[in-house]
Amino acid sequence: MNPELTISAGNTAWVLISAALVFLMIPGLALFYGGLVRTKGVLNTMMMSAAALGVVGVQWILFGYSLSFEPGGAWIGGFGWAGLAGIGSGANSDYAPTFPHIAFVLFQGMFAVITVALISGAVVERMRFPVYLAFAVLWTTLVYDPLAHWVWGVGGWLRELGALDFAGGTVVHIAAGTSAVVAALMLGARRDFRKVAFVPHNVPTTLLGAGLLWFGWFGFNAGSALAANGLAALAFANTFAAGASGLATWMTLELLRNGRSTAVGAATGLVTGLVSITPAAGYVTPVAALAIGLIGAVASQFALELRARVRLDDSLDVFACHGVAGIIGAILTGVFATTDVNPAGANGLLYGDASQLGVQLFAIAVTIAFSAVATGGVLVVLKAVFGLRVSLAAELHGIDLSEHGEEAYYGADVGALVGRRAPIGESVLLPATEIQSVARLQPQE
Repeated sequence: MNPELTISAGNTAWVLISAALVFLMIPGLALFYGGLVRTKGVLNTMMMSAAALGVVGVQWILFGYSLSFEPGGAWIGGFGWAGLAGIGSGANSDYAPTFPHIAFVLFQGMFAVITVALISGAVVERMRFPVYLAFAVLWTTLVYDPLAHWVWGVGGWLRELGALDFAGGTVVHIAAGTSAVVAALMLGARRDFRKVAFVPHNVPTTLLGAGLLWFGWFGFNAGSALAANGLAALAFANTFAAGASGLATWMTLELLRNGRSTAVGAATGLVTGLVSITPAAGYVTPVAALAIGLIGAVASQFALELRARVRLDDSLDVFACHGVAGIIGAILTGVFATTDVNPAGANGLLYGDASQLGVQLFAIAVTIAFSAVATGGVLVVLKAVFGLRVSLAAELHGIDLSEHGEEAYYGADVGALVGRRAPIGESVLLPATEIQSVARLQPQE
């Protein structure tokens, strides 16, 4: 903390607003994911996003922020800022030169929360909820925190190498996408995978979630400028441009192939465009952002179709949408970046510096390898100690009932069968025989 640094009210307000916008992305993600799953798993799916706010939020304050951002080491921070010791309303020359350091802590904490929540889309309808909570804490500590330090922390080795990641292409999306694949492989496919059609139970909810994600993404990207200035405005414009490009591209591809555009496809295309621009948002022009959104959407749609032909049960296509789009965005940052829009960045391939593309490719490879190995290690330990999956009966009858003792929608038949209502704030816990009866009464999905 440096008492000579001057606090800017405008910058403080912008960082705090941006932190709130990124916070809004988490319930937005819950709605986006929740609408895509079947009725019997919607609560569990949404709870995975909500729960991350709790367990990762606590981890971040206790030691996660310190491990990620305490200056010094090339590989990890330290515990000097554990419990946010020494961090208060004053500025910090390394991370928050014109606004309170505590505001930076909160802004970055939202990134940590949503990254874990992204991974949950690959394991819905089959992972035990207590195990997911443990996974969230361990993964944030052993995967996210080191990556954040490497790329954004003072002294981090990828930062010193010159890797560009304006708002989380590698740290958030590539890491989450890679970890999602590992988790889906180790957990195994759902029991009825390839046997029944997995139809989204509420597409309007998914569209609403996508809209909230786009809204929050302005804080995600433009907030990463850490000031209310021209760079924030540029990142804001690029976020809109790439999101619009991804949305338009996906709808157009569906029209050309199938003669109609789907709402789920539109929401997916929007998200892939936003993911693609995330690492480049503060380094490229708006025209380049249009190209990045287009290329990211095309690549993600191809990856999604390829995944549909293999046995991998990445339930909500986390890798296709986040991993692939994040990789495309990180690569194209090394192509389209220009110091004309951000002198603190670098020139990419189109502006005469092929070496930056090489640095980006290296950072991508490191992120994929580290995320895959570390995530695998975390899941091996959890599987040995607790087991990863719910029982077959719980999976078939509905993970909402087995893991949370409640359902998203209580129909008339269920109410008549149970013969009681839960008091406000309490759940209806059904015996196993009643769960089976309820499952038979409900429509087949």
